Amino acid sequence: MESQLTILLPVAAVWLAAGVVADGLPRLRNTRMLRRRTGWLLMLALTGLALTAVVLGGGLLSAGTTPVDRAAAGLTLAAGPALVATVCSVRRIRRLWAGAGAFASAPATPAPHGLRAAAAHPLVGLPLQVTALATVPALIAAAGADLGADPGVTGPAITVGALAVIAIGVRHALRHNRFAERAQPAAVTRSTRTAGALHV
Repeated sequence: MESQLTILLPVAAVWLAAGVVADGLPRLRNTRMLRRRTGWLLMLALTGLALTAVVLGGGLLSAGTTPVDRAAAGLTLAAGPALVATVCSVRRIRRLWAGAGAFASAPATPAPHGLRAAAAHPLVGLPLQVTALATVPALIAAAGADLGADPGVTGPAITVGALAVIAIGVRHALRHNRFAERAQPAAVTRSTRTAGALHV
């Protein structure tokens, strides 16, 4: 159990760190800090993907009940969110990093609402945070508690996990919409006065 937990802890820690960094991106008001944190997030996401792939690949290549096999079995729940993070999140993070780099000549520039809206997009942080959440059952099982053994515990655990994912998604969507509305150009207000004849 201890060796299995040793394998899973770095994977879960990297995904958790990526989720925390992604959650804080829209709060950054400085372009330089936004670019720096986006670089950190890109590195964390790629590291998490690499570690997850190594553990899952090691589980496929090894036969028996080795710690790698048990760790890979625990990470199967996180494989789906990690795949979504590979397809969606990494691409958006790279775009955000490049967009923030356009302000490198003026690093003290406040971060535009458009960049902050892109940082708050649900597909940036949600897959990372769901992947971190999906590693929790594997950690619990590696620590010695089996959630699947008691049906009275499995159902509530699944319900709590689903509600947590929905709450995170709604929070990201609301925050993204708020920044997107601020990023839109102000509508030109037309005068309500009727045009009359020009008197000279």
